[in-house]
Amino acid sequence: MPEVLLDRSDRVAVITVHDPDRRNALTPDLSDRLADAVRACERDEEVNAVVVTGAPPAFCAGADLTALGEAREEGLRRIYAGFLAVADCSLPTIAAVGGAAVGAGLNLALACDVRLAGPRARFDARFLQLGIHPGGGMTWMLQRLVGPQTAAAMTLLGQALDADAAVRRGLAWERVDGGHDELVAAAVALARAAAEAPRELLRTSKGTMRTTAALTSRAQAVDTELVPQVASIATPEFAAKLQAMKARISGRG
Repeated sequence: MPEVLLDRSDRVAVITVHDPDRRNALTPDLSDRLADAVRACERDEEVNAVVVTGAPPAFCAGADLTALGEAREEGLRRIYAGFLAVADCSLPTIAAVGGAAVGAGLNLALACDVRLAGPRARFDARFLQLGIHPGGGMTWMLQRLVGPQTAAAMTLLGQALDADAAVRRGLAWERVDGGHDELVAAAVALARAAAEAPRELLRTSKGTMRTTAALTSRAQAVDTELVPQVASIATPEFAAKLQAMKARISGRG
């Protein structure tokens, strides 16, 4: 049965889109379950970071073709809902891409803050090759990540990126060799610093990054960061970390 699995360990959640027989293609129901899993992570005070992956052999083969062929605006928005929930997540998100990320599956990878690519990863827009206009914010997300030339090559000229090309073009943070388990383990390890940080500070910092990304001057960024930075200095978490750092410095003397 198609399902979305949610595992939690040491403040990192792993969400797995699990329909390997259909290469994790997104149906409206599966997309609803993905959105529910993301919201569950945001509600869970014991989750600081989220890893998103797909059951091998694919990451996500895109929207289910039957659902896509029957969809109109409402149906498309329902298919979008899963990856848009990831895009809107207030916690740090990492995509563990172990296979093909095609169409809406590429959107799911783009929706995450960081992407790790396994040796079989493939990032493929493929909308035009299917005779359909790009959707779900793909053109906006892709251009912001890789720039207009690579986005045009992928979107308009049908160029797909393997793991190494994705790293070179800035679409993936790094290539992780090994199987799916090793890839997910690397994503969880990458999330470790977030897992150890104050949860509200993570959420605030990610929100600030979204705000400053749209600003046009350093002065605006300074003002935007100032209020939450002052607030963080007044927290017990900062006081404890400051005291621990002072103790370590004193110990070195």
